[in-house]
Amino acid sequence: MPAATRSPPRSAGRWDWTKTRDRIDRRGQRRTGRGLRRAIRAGWERLESPVAPYYLILGSTVLLTVFGLVMVLSASSVELLTKDRSPYSAFINQAVFAGFGALGAFVASQLTLRWWKRLAFPVYALAVVLLAAVTRFGVEIGGNKNWLAFGPITLQPSELAKLALVLVGGAVLTRKRPLIAQARHALIPYVFPLAIIAIGLVMAGQDLGTTLILGLIVGTALFVAGMRLRVFGVFAVIVATLAIVGVATRGSRMSRISAWVGSCSDVHADGCWQKVHGLYAMADGGWWGVGLGASREKWSWLPEAHNDFIFAIVGEELGLPGTLALLALYVALAFGCYRLIVLSKDNFVRITTAATMVWILGQAAINIGSVTGLLPIIGIPLPLLSSGGSALITTLVALGMLLSFARNEPAAKRMLGSRPSVLRSAMAVLPARGKRS
Repeated sequence: MPAATRSPPRSAGRWDWTKTRDRIDRRGQRRTGRGLRRAIRAGWERLESPVAPYYLILGSTVLLTVFGLVMVLSASSVELLTKDRSPYSAFINQAVFAGFGALGAFVASQLTLRWWKRLAFPVYALAVVLLAAVTRFGVEIGGNKNWLAFGPITLQPSELAKLALVLVGGAVLTRKRPLIAQARHALIPYVFPLAIIAIGLVMAGQDLGTTLILGLIVGTALFVAGMRLRVFGVFAVIVATLAIVGVATRGSRMSRISAWVGSCSDVHADGCWQKVHGLYAMADGGWWGVGLGASREKWSWLPEAHNDFIFAIVGEELGLPGTLALLALYVALAFGCYRLIVLSKDNFVRITTAATMVWILGQAAINIGSVTGLLPIIGIPLPLLSSGGSALITTLVALGMLLSFARNEPAAKRMLGSRPSVLRSAMAVLPARGKRS
């Protein structure tokens, strides 16, 4: 090596800190990589635990319900003030419904699997009776005759019909499991006549959105039960045909389709006002939102701000972090349901859990798609967030049913039984303190 290019010799007793620093950095990176892999592996093991479905469903349900109460208060207060009403009235009503729903979810979580199988047909019979009463004594709201009024209280029986079709589907298709490959056993009696009666009564009230959700529930139950894809395809074509007929036979629905396909250059055109102002709300929120309670569109610009379009208010006030947090809660709920389906060996649990998951998550996807312009405005609420007592109570009871399934799985039952609850621990500590005193 020429002397001109040779590096100068290191002086005696001098340490090369460059090599040492590089060596330390490489060791730190290896340790960080091992720690990250270890944390990911530990987190995944927790998600694969038999009790993971229970805690995922419980945690996401509680957080979504609380999130919904906060957003209902924020989205409804201004509109109520303009009507000379208390700005807290919608929030208080929703909180009362949430209380009844939480009580119903607790009772539902304590029922055993045998009781849920017994309740399937009584719940269906009650739902059909109430739906039939709607056709004669129902109240029309927003163009849909879908409510029963009992003084100041209104009830929406079509929400109960969702739970009824979930339970009946699980009960009937579980018994039909050995014969499910035959089309007539797959469709009779679940589709013809049970589902047709319930869906027909809902369609009589002109509620196309709920009809689509009921169709999703029935289709999911048949798919999970193992019906042949050929028969399933025929069923899907029939449902799609009925949906097209329902849209074509009503002018307001056609205007929504036209607004979805068109540009809505005239904001006052039929079906455009709500769509445009929903997008305005999302755009105003930007990346970080305008702040909780600071929405501009809720000042009588955006119709149904605390109901069908509450997701637009979430986007406007809380920005991208708020909407992503909301979506993450729905994903956690979906993953909890999926893990319950995978872990359970009971066909009734698998069918009812899958149908409930598609009911709640499918409805959320349709609602969010309508608000963001990916789908036409159909007019269905966002589960656990939108204002509405019947929907909130029924959804919470359905999730309480899933908690019952999750906590009664053999492995989860052993693990949960070995962990004393906070209430038991407190009751065990109190006598001990009393004795010491």
